[in-house]
Amino acid sequence: MIHCVLHDPDDSVAVVVTENVKAGSTLTALILDEDRTIEIPCMADIPLGHKVAMKNMAIGDTVIKYGVDIGKVVTAIKVGEHAHVHNIKTKRW
Repeated sequence: MIHCVLHDPDDSVAVVVTENVKAGSTLTALILDEDRTIEIPCMADIPLGHKVAMKNMAIGDTVIKYGVDIGKVVTAIKVGEHAHVHNIKTKRW
């Protein structure tokens, strides 16, 4: 089962595409550009449509989703954690 998707293996987040993603599980991520899957640990419950971190990110790091800069990290994020407005902010303001 595919739990989350990303375009490029260098994307720092993937989008959760299934319900009931729970902490402690293993997520299967589909890398669309390469048509292959990888597995990552899930460190938090993550709602459908939200992002999961594909790598560890430090404060100030740029977040890449689908090959696009979507903001900067404001609180450190570890692989498998929920990546959302509590730890990512836009660079626009």
